[in-house]
Amino acid sequence: MRATLRIGVLAVQGNFREHAAVLRLLGADVAEVRKPEELEGLDGLVIPGGESTAIQRLVDVYGLDEPLTRFQGPLFGTCAGMILLGRDHLGLLDVAVARNAFGRQVASFEADVELEGDDVPLTGVFIRAPRVAEAGPEVDVLGRLRGEPVLVRQGRILAASFHPELTADTRVHERFLQLVREEGHVRA
Repeated sequence: MRATLRIGVLAVQGNFREHAAVLRLLGADVAEVRKPEELEGLDGLVIPGGESTAIQRLVDVYGLDEPLTRFQGPLFGTCAGMILLGRDHLGLLDVAVARNAFGRQVASFEADVELEGDDVPLTGVFIRAPRVAEAGPEVDVLGRLRGEPVLVRQGRILAASFHPELTADTRVHERFLQLVREEGHVRA
């Protein structure tokens, strides 16, 4: 594995630029992904927040649906990315997700997220955020908002209901990069 992680960010719609900026700040080599062949050689992939229906349509148009399900590296989905990873879309993360369950656009808010293993809460930005309605037995809860799961992990997949890329706190992206490093050692 390379010393510098090469992380892709699905760049068909949504907050891909913000994720790319955080990942670059943390030392990753970032590639914007719009075509199946751009998944080659990546150590991990971020599926950003945005409009889940639009992202799914563009994934289909660009022929990315099947290549995304075959991608073997770690995945990190935020907001709409969590929806796409869930049972009703790509089926890679064993969660049922209720879209816009934390409220409409005008009800967007910031709140403290309690992180597993960290005494300092993280500010979560919730914009038309999905709610984890149900999680399978292999899904670990890493972050909670008022007792509800908002950051989860299942094996090589990390997903957040909120937008960690919209704050200066890089801890969630750091956790993803650590997951990528761990998985790289397993695959090597």
